[in-house]
Amino acid sequence: MYADCHIHTSFSGDSDTPPGEQIEKAISLGMKRICITDHHDYDVVSDIDFNLDFPKYFEEMSRLREEYKDRLDICIGVEMGLQNRISGYLEELSQSCPFDYIIGSVHFVDGLDPYYDEYFDTHRENAYERFFEVTLKRIKKISCFDSLGHLDYIVRYGKKRGLNYSYREFAEFIDPILKVLIEKGKALECNTGALARGMTETNPCKDVFLRYRELGGELVTLGSDAHSPESMGICFDRAGEMLRDCGFKYYAVYRGRRAELLRL
Repeated sequence: MYADCHIHTSFSGDSDTPPGEQIEKAISLGMKRICITDHHDYDVVSDIDFNLDFPKYFEEMSRLREEYKDRLDICIGVEMGLQNRISGYLEELSQSCPFDYIIGSVHFVDGLDPYYDEYFDTHRENAYERFFEVTLKRIKKISCFDSLGHLDYIVRYGKKRGLNYSYREFAEFIDPILKVLIEKGKALECNTGALARGMTETNPCKDVFLRYRELGGELVTLGSDAHSPESMGICFDRAGEMLRDCGFKYYAVYRGRRAELLRL
């Protein structure tokens, strides 16, 4: 079973799952390595507190890493919400904390989370375009992450739920994102969370990975975005097959912010 490198626990404001339950699930699936990546979206307005308690987080993750060292290789990561206005804070955080892996994600655009209809009501004519434009600006300015999480996160939510979305329709917005990732040596995440929600493709979709490979992209990471045990490693076999079809032979896992390539 592939290593799951996008996992949430009760340290994330939107999960109630104790870390130990996620770890036990990973072991039951036959995983040899995981990376727990709880949310940290700093300086946002939300009904959910997405600020990670780092002292408690590292204390507990370090304890669990030691407890399970003979059964599972546990890496400690974070899913960091990218915003240009706090780029200095994010850079300092990435250097001061002993992360193995940092996912850089865009969850809030113009102060709104596409998880809620308000975002789509506000951006009626350009919801997708605006999301991709902001993503590009943020990854151009911010470099303190290892992999870009769920590039087309926006298609999971709202009234459309991916309808009328395709890579081709938005290629002029997505291609520059892929090129910046390649130039900076950042990975592109294959996130199976959309499949857990009943959608037909990963985030991003297969056509994006085909284009990424065509442009010279080589680094891909794999994560379920599991907030509960039943989603751990979901559809990984399918995702691995898709990535191989796109021309990838390896996926990346990170320790101490350094990539290690494992065969797909």
